[in-house]
Amino acid sequence: MWRVALGRPPAQMLVAGLRALIQLAAVALVIAYLADRGAWAFAFVALMFVVGVWTCGRRVARRGRWWLAALPLAAGVVPVAVLMFAAGVLPFSALAIIAVLGQQIGGAMSTVTLAGRRIEDELVLRHGEVEAAVALGFLWHAARMMVGRPVAAEAVLPSVDQTRTAGLVTLPGAFVGMILGGAAPLDAGLIQLLVLISLLLVNSTAAATTLWLSCRGAWARRPA
Repeated sequence: MWRVALGRPPAQMLVAGLRALIQLAAVALVIAYLADRGAWAFAFVALMFVVGVWTCGRRVARRGRWWLAALPLAAGVVPVAVLMFAAGVLPFSALAIIAVLGQQIGGAMSTVTLAGRRIEDELVLRHGEVEAAVALGFLWHAARMMVGRPVAAEAVLPSVDQTRTAGLVTLPGAFVGMILGGAAPLDAGLIQLLVLISLLLVNSTAAATTLWLSCRGAWARRPA
């Protein structure tokens, strides 16, 4: 389907599957080693963060400042993680740190990619509207904001739909994993609810920060 119906090279699917196999095997060994080493788990999370910045940054800023993707990722993940630790809902254990923060980084990464690419494409497509607003007296970033804000919010809709339909359409991964691991269904549901609600804040903040960067031409310089 990837090749025939969508016209994409089949090697992409093969490489993705092979990388998933190798990476998950390596991660399983690392997590097993870090199971009782809570402090070292943050080093592993930092590695996940760097890979997330590289992945989504290169998608948004194809020939620009891809490293700026660290700002929306950090803006989304760090405050929520601090809040969860301060409230005591996230225990200071390696498995919990890697599992929860890893999902948050992954969610923010997808949001930054979707929001950044959509905003950049929209600004190019509707550049005439932006210039018209500037001609009427708007600043460049304010003119771009009028075009970019509606599409930035669309990047958060998958998280909203996933939360709204949890348990009805899909059973999220953390819930299924805990059930298969022998946890009580109520405990599994509470943990999954924590992940879903935290992802709403993470992804909303990541999308808002991406919008702010795009409207100020941070990814690549635009005429001032």
